[in-house]
Amino acid sequence: MSRAEALAAAFAAMKDLRARTLTAAAMIVVAVVPIAMGGFWATAFIAAVAALMGWEYRRLTAAAAGPRDHALYAASFAGAAVCAGEGAPWTAAALLLAAGSGFAARDVAARRAPGWPVAGALLPGAAAAAFAALRALEGDGLNAVLWVAVIVAATDTGAFFAGRLIGGPKLWPAVSPKKTWAGLGGGVAFAALAGLLFSGLTTGTFAEEVCTVSAIAAFVAQGGDLAESALKRRFGAKDSGTLFPGHGGALDRLDGFVAVTLVAAAVTFARGGAPVFRW
Repeated sequence: MSRAEALAAAFAAMKDLRARTLTAAAMIVVAVVPIAMGGFWATAFIAAVAALMGWEYRRLTAAAAGPRDHALYAASFAGAAVCAGEGAPWTAAALLLAAGSGFAARDVAARRAPGWPVAGALLPGAAAAAFAALRALEGDGLNAVLWVAVIVAATDTGAFFAGRLIGGPKLWPAVSPKKTWAGLGGGVAFAALAGLLFSGLTTGTFAEEVCTVSAIAAFVAQGGDLAESALKRRFGAKDSGTLFPGHGGALDRLDGFVAVTLVAAAVTFARGGAPVFRW
C-alpha cells in the first residue's frame, strides 16, 4: 500500500469513527431520559425499540409476507418487552415462543424457511425482553443496563483501534472484510477492563468474575455483529433498515446490545437476580 493509499484509508477510518460516534451520541440523547426515569417510561421506550427490531428482522427475512405480517411480528417483540418490564418474564418467554412457532407455521404454508422467525424470537426478541427485565431489577436496574452499554461501547472502541493500529489476518472476510483477529482481541481486552472499572465505581470492589463475564460478553458481542452481517448478506441487504440515514437500522446499531444483553440476563438470573457487576 502506498503512502497516499495509507493516508486515504486512515482518513476514511476516522470519518467512519466520527459518523459512528455521532450516531451513538444521538441514540444516547434519545434513550437516556426514558431509561433513566425507569418504570413506565423505560418499558415503553424499550418496547418501541423492540418493535423496530422485530419489524426490521421480519421485513428482512420475509419481505414477501407484507406489512401486516411484519407489524404483527413486531408487536410480539413489543409485547414481550412490556411483560418482562412489568415483572412477568415467563409470560414474555411464552409470547416469544408462540410468535416464533406461529410465524414459522405461516412460513411453512408460504413455502418459506421456518427457522428465521424462531431465531428472531430467540435472539433480538428475547434480548429486548431481557433488557426490560434488567432495567426492572430492584435497586440495580439502571446500573445493570448501563453495564450493558459500557461493555458494548468498550468492545466497539477496543476493536476499532486495535484493528486499525495492528491489523493482521481477517476474522471472517467473506462476511465482514474489515474485522480482524487483532480487533477481536482488542475489543475483548478493553471490555474486560471497562467492566472491571465499572464494578469498582459502582460497588467499590474489583472482582475477577466481573472481568471474566465482561470479556465473554465482548466476545459474544462481536459474534453477534458478524451474525447480523451474515444475515444481511444472506438476504442481499446492505442494511437492516433506514432508521439512521446512511447508517442502517435499529438492528445494525443494536446487534452488540442484543448479544451483551443476553449474556448479562443469563448470568443475572442464574445468580438469582444479582447483577453481573456485583459479586
